[in-house]
Amino acid sequence: MTSSLFEKPEQPKETAPDVRMHESWKAVLKDEFNKEYFKELARFVREEYAVRTVYPPAKYIFRALDFCPFDDVKVIILGQDPYHGRGQANGLCFAVDKGVSLPPSLQNIFKEIEDDTGKPPASRDGDLLHWAKQGVLLLNATLTVRAGAAGSHQHKGWEERTDAIVKALAERREHLVFLLWGRYAEEKGKWIDRARHLVLSAAHPSPYSAANGFFGCKHFSKTNEYLKMHGIKPIEW
Repeated sequence: MTSSLFEKPEQPKETAPDVRMHESWKAVLKDEFNKEYFKELARFVREEYAVRTVYPPAKYIFRALDFCPFDDVKVIILGQDPYHGRGQANGLCFAVDKGVSLPPSLQNIFKEIEDDTGKPPASRDGDLLHWAKQGVLLLNATLTVRAGAAGSHQHKGWEERTDAIVKALAERREHLVFLLWGRYAEEKGKWIDRARHLVLSAAHPSPYSAANGFFGCKHFSKTNEYLKMHGIKPIEW
């Protein structure tokens, strides 16, 4: 995606957020760009990046869509907010850049992978890009956040935007796996057709809730069993 989606007509290109999105998603979401909520969201995001410290870096706002083309999506993991600490958020939910200490939720995800599959994760790099390139859409409901202020960009239009993404996948694709961890993700995915897709719900992997149903959920093996059943290459977790 070019920077024009977040750019005022009179604004020089070099001062607009330089965001990127795969061409397939531009086509799928083209009608959303002209809706009033998105125009207001673009204005808000543009102003926030201009005057505040906002995460992730602007070029990574749509990173989940950039590395996981629409027709390649196999699995959708829904997060809530990007990390709001310095150097953490990288545009993929639950992920951090390579070399950054793993957040507790991601540590718990890796622990469940090993307990579930009987082998360690294919990579312990926190960036999770190897998942995205296999068709795992790592999508936060809110794609930006003000530094040090969790939830600061909620209810500004991102939820409508990401609802449109989930709806497009649920309605235009078949045999996808939706992993909904925590009440927020469950609510966001409650209308997905269970006859058309596999929807797996569990507690959030946060240390505050992982013991209440995330540990032992076996979502990673269940995902691969479902994919193989439908002739789709499984994920190397």
